[in-house]
Amino acid sequence: MRRVRSQKDRCSRFDRRPWNPRTPQSVFPCSMKERYEGRWVDSQVTRCAEIWNSCAANPASLDPQYSRRDHEAREIAYDAEMRAVEWEARHAPRSRAARAETQKRLIASFAQFAANALDLEPESTALLTGDFLPAGIEFARRAREFDGSLSQTDTIQACRNAWTACGLQPLLGVPSGITPSILGYSLLYPYTDNYLDSEAVPLEAKLAFSDRFRERLRGSIATPLNRHEAQVWALVALIEGQYPREQFPAVFDCMLAIHQAQEDSIAQQRNRSLSDAALLRLSFAKGGTSVLADAALARGWMTEEEGEAAFEWGALLQLGDDLQDVRDDLKRGSLTLFTRAAEQGEPLDRGVLRLLSFCEQVAARMRRLSNGSDRLKDLLEMSWRSLIISAIADAHEYFSPTFSMRAEYCSPFRFEFLRARRKRLASRQGLYTVLFDLFVENADEDASESPMQREGSKSCIEAVV
Repeated sequence: MRRVRSQKDRCSRFDRRPWNPRTPQSVFPCSMKERYEGRWVDSQVTRCAEIWNSCAANPASLDPQYSRRDHEAREIAYDAEMRAVEWEARHAPRSRAARAETQKRLIASFAQFAANALDLEPESTALLTGDFLPAGIEFARRAREFDGSLSQTDTIQACRNAWTACGLQPLLGVPSGITPSILGYSLLYPYTDNYLDSEAVPLEAKLAFSDRFRERLRGSIATPLNRHEAQVWALVALIEGQYPREQFPAVFDCMLAIHQAQEDSIAQQRNRSLSDAALLRLSFAKGGTSVLADAALARGWMTEEEGEAAFEWGALLQLGDDLQDVRDDLKRGSLTLFTRAAEQGEPLDRGVLRLLSFCEQVAARMRRLSNGSDRLKDLLEMSWRSLIISAIADAHEYFSPTFSMRAEYCSPFRFEFLRARRKRLASRQGLYTVLFDLFVENADEDASESPMQREGSKSCIEAVV
C-alpha cells in the first residue's frame, strides 16, 4: 500500500539536492533590507511608468508579417499535428516503457508544429522541446507529488510562473531547471494569489491570512491554523532549504515585495475612483515584483541591471495578463486600464499599440544582459508579442474592425481560426486530461532519480531529456 507522506516528508524530499550559488560580496553587501523594500519598488514603478508614457501608440508595431496563404499553410499544419496528438491521447498505453515512447512522439510532434507553423529555427525549437517543455513536465510531476489534490488548472497556472523563472536562469548565467525554490514559489500562486482573489473567501479571512503569511515570509514559524496554511508554510520551507535567509536576504525581500504589491492591488477591486496613473502603478508593482522574485529565486541575487530587467519583464506580463483577462475582469467588476477603457466604450486599439511599443523597450533591455543566447532572447520576445496578439484575437469585440484586421496579419493564424480551435480545445478537456496524466503519472517511479536530489552541474532539464 502506498504510504501517505506528511508535510515534513514532502519538504525534506525536495531539500536533498545541494545547491549553493556563490554570491560575490563585491556585488551585494550582506545587509539587503533596504534593497527590495518599498523605496526600491517605488523607484522601479516610476521608471517603468516613464518608459510606458514615452511609448507612442505606433501603428508600425502591427506591420504585416503573414499573408492569407501563410495563414492557410500554418492552419493546415496546426490541424495535422492536433490530429496526431488526439490519436496518441486516445491510444495512450499502460506500460511505463510504452508511455515513454508515446511522450517522445508527442514532443516530436510539437517540435514539428513549432518549426512549420511558427517559423522557429532549429535552435529555438530545441529550447522549447529540450528545455521549457521538459521543465513543465518536471514541474507538474513534482507539484502532483507535493499535493495530489492540486487541480490541473492550478498546476498549469503555477507552471507558467515556473517557465518564467526557467527563462530567467540562462539570462542570469545559471543552468535552466526546476529547483526546490522555483517549485515552492510557483506553487504559492494557487495557494495564495487565488485565495486572496476568491470571491468566496470573506475579506476578514483574507486579511488574517495575509498578515500571517507576511510573518511567515519574515521567518516566523507560527503553527499553521489549517491545511491551507500548512501547505503554504511547507512551500516557504522549500525556499528556505535552498536559500538560507542569512546568506540570501534578497530572496525574501523580493517575496515580501510581491506580497505587499498583492495586498495593495486589492485596492484595484474596491476603489473605482483610481486614476489611470494609479492603476498603472498598481499593475506595475504587482507584475514587476512577481518576476523580480522569480529572478531572485533563479540565482539568489541580482545585479542592478538584472533586477531592473526582471522588473520590466514582470510589468509587461502583468499588462499582458490584464489584456487577456479583460472579458472576465469586466464580468467580475475588476478594474484595470483595459476594463476602464472598455467600460467607457473606447476601443482598446491605442492601449495595445502602446503595449506593443512597451514590449519592444523591455526586449531591448533584456538583450543588453550579458548572459543568455540570442535565440533565447528572440524566443522570449516572440512569446510576449504572442501573448498580446492572441489576446486581441480572443477579445476582438473590444477593438475597432480596422485594427483587428491589421493585427491579424501579425498572427501566424487567422483570429477566427484561433477562436474556433480554442473553443474546440475547451470542449475536449477530458482528452487533454489524459495527455496531462500521460506526462506526469510516472512521478513516483522517477522519484528516486529526481534531478532535485542529484549533485553536480547537470541541469534537471538535461536529466529529464
